[in-house]
Amino acid sequence: MRYNFLLLILVCCSCQPKHDIPVNIELHNDWQFKKTTDSVWHSATVPGNVFSDLLDHDLIEDPFIGSNEEKVQWVSETDWEYKTSFSIDKETLEKKNIALNFDGLDTYASVFLNDSLILKANNAFLEWKVDVKQILNEQNELRILFENTSKHEELAKEKLPYELPEGNRIFTRKAQFQYGWDWGPKLNTSGIWRPINLVAWNDARIYDMYVNQHSLTDSIAKLSVQLDFANRKTHDYNFELFVNDSLVAVSEEGFQYSPHSIPFTIKNPRRWWPHNLGEPYLYDIKVIVKDDEKILDSISVKKGLRTIELVTEKDSIGKSFDFKVNDVPVYAKGANYIPQHSFQNKVKNEDYERLLNDVVDANMNMLRVWGGGIYENDVFYDLCDEKGILVWQDFMFACAMYPGDDNFLENVQQEASDNVKRLRNHASIALWCGNNENSEGWHRWGWQADRSEAEKKEIWNNYLKVFDSILPNTVSQLTDTDYWESSPKYGRGNPKYKTEGDAHDWWIWHDGYPFEHLEENVPRFMSEFGFQSFPSYETIRYINQSDSIKISSESFKNHQKHSRGFQIIEDYMQRDFPVPENPEDYVYVSQLLQAYGITKGIEAQRRAKPYNMGTLYWQLNDCWPAVAWSSIDYFGNWKALHYKAKRSFENVLISSIVKNDTLKTWIVNDDLVLKRGTLSLQLFDFNGNLIWEDSKEVMANPTSSEIMYQLDLNTVQFKKSETVLISNFNNQTSNFYFVKPKDLKLKKADIQKKITKNDDGFKIELSSKTLQKDVFLYTKTNGHFSDNFFDLLPNQPKTIEFSTQENESVNFNIKCINNLIR
Repeated sequence: MRYNFLLLILVCCSCQPKHDIPVNIELHNDWQFKKTTDSVWHSATVPGNVFSDLLDHDLIEDPFIGSNEEKVQWVSETDWEYKTSFSIDKETLEKKNIALNFDGLDTYASVFLNDSLILKANNAFLEWKVDVKQILNEQNELRILFENTSKHEELAKEKLPYELPEGNRIFTRKAQFQYGWDWGPKLNTSGIWRPINLVAWNDARIYDMYVNQHSLTDSIAKLSVQLDFANRKTHDYNFELFVNDSLVAVSEEGFQYSPHSIPFTIKNPRRWWPHNLGEPYLYDIKVIVKDDEKILDSISVKKGLRTIELVTEKDSIGKSFDFKVNDVPVYAKGANYIPQHSFQNKVKNEDYERLLNDVVDANMNMLRVWGGGIYENDVFYDLCDEKGILVWQDFMFACAMYPGDDNFLENVQQEASDNVKRLRNHASIALWCGNNENSEGWHRWGWQADRSEAEKKEIWNNYLKVFDSILPNTVSQLTDTDYWESSPKYGRGNPKYKTEGDAHDWWIWHDGYPFEHLEENVPRFMSEFGFQSFPSYETIRYINQSDSIKISSESFKNHQKHSRGFQIIEDYMQRDFPVPENPEDYVYVSQLLQAYGITKGIEAQRRAKPYNMGTLYWQLNDCWPAVAWSSIDYFGNWKALHYKAKRSFENVLISSIVKNDTLKTWIVNDDLVLKRGTLSLQLFDFNGNLIWEDSKEVMANPTSSEIMYQLDLNTVQFKKSETVLISNFNNQTSNFYFVKPKDLKLKKADIQKKITKNDDGFKIELSSKTLQKDVFLYTKTNGHFSDNFFDLLPNQPKTIEFSTQENESVNFNIKCINNLIR
């Protein structure tokens, strides 16, 4: 009998549920959409937007092709309605708490559940959580009405006695670039742009977890987990905290109030580093909440342990601007990042993976997420953590002055809080910046003209409410990341732009200054500078829907959004390069021109280390096929700039200049260790004949930039237009020319190529009897060249890998500057 009784107890115990975790249901299926004035519904994709849905049904022409952008503007001026039906099982309905979570509604949206209005949304950057326990049935209809932004913007505009720069976009909290920019189209989207989830739970739920790092040494890291936790009961729960799957802390508290903190330590911690300096190590940290042995909820994050500090200290020249990671000054190398597509739903996880791999491959260690786009998807920051890429994160305000009424400020406050909380666990986040160029615009772009003193005071005070109060206070209260008010600190019209803070140097391009300006005017940190180029042949063909390369068509001209862009490219090309008449050659030279100017700036800034401690060019990527400042075009093709920036961003760089007939050669060492070796310098003519050589043993100190060699050029007999300087240090090589590309006396000769198929694509071996300048390999086959736009030295074969998934034979074409010299 005793045995049977014990067996009965065991059987009964085994029937008890082992968990009562929240139920999470994605509401992404069976959506439909229509114009509010129509009666016919069409299937919709969620997450998505109305442009993508219209394209899927061939109801609009592709705005990325030709001049179709102009034909679809009506979409943004229309109200749209989305709906879906969904069922909920009885067990879920019986949960004590049920909420609908909207991760992103773009933008002015009225949400109805079973004909009850449950939400009026007005910010695309907010997450909305709505209690629907009393409204939900077994069968449900969810309907969302999106009103076009202009209605709300006009109403907000009428309330102001003055006009604010720059246009009505300032009143709507959504991606500002969708209203049109000088590199992007005007495609103002609406729709359900991020997921919708229904969450149901009973007594306990973890909303959020913040891993707060209190101190970090080589021997111990002291941390705590702060939980935003909902508890409907009064008795204690068990909170188990795991690090890399090992239990490190157990907390037994009632946790009636939120937030709650669980302290823990990690001995001999491994630090997170930018990838060019060390391993970006991440810990897996997980919390499980239990009621006795029943699991109620869990949450986990990947956390990198590091310290990051923005150092801005006064010195004899001005004020420094540099990032210290783990107490080490880190030279920032990278670019400005914009949204990868005008329609965010088109950006897949594999697109993030590919682009961020391209960032690492080009030796970049920082991206600036520009303030006219979006707070990126979680996957972007996850990958930056994993790959060791620092992130300068702008708040989403750009090139404008914004209103300061209570409703707007309250909206901004919630937006800041939501996004700082969402991103604060990421090791990659190095800085929060208030806005892009708002302060410079106010002080330099004529925005104050014809305004009364009272009006100017009110507008500036409203600026301060957001960028000098709400945003910095939110950052300091929720995270330990530094805050910077506005990028740049001073506009280029203020002499301080070179001596204090970060700088945007648009004297080149916008003001037409020659590229040499960048060598003589180096700021403390260059957070923006750039130059346009044409995209790849593939992109041009796509725009024109033609197999030939047409750059004068009206269709193609619509993809140049800078009013003077074509002429500026032409003017600069005439200064420095041969100007081809053939469109294919012109596109090729435009990319060389961009790379020539921007790498001239990169290397000047790196030589100036530690006076200058960062260079981020404008811009990394495109949001549509266009003539733009990007180094990677819309289809993911590397332009000349990306290949050449990769060389200029190497941790160890050899860089030379000539000043007053003296050759000066630097070695820049970003590594944390001393570099010893032989620096050799050789002058060759273009046929490979040695004119002069010298070498010396040198030491490049950690994180340094030093002149290692100087030569009076008057002591050497050579023709500047027919000579290249080749410098070597350990495994690094640099080619330096003494005149502009258009003045080089290059020789015309064949390039020999040998092509071999391998498992990943093709191996291409090239050789020539004379120096071939800026060799460009191209093909219509999709793939990637391991190197391109390089100099092929005489009688020195070079092997290039072309990775592709194509198995058929590939036709490789070659261009070089030699063939363009008249």
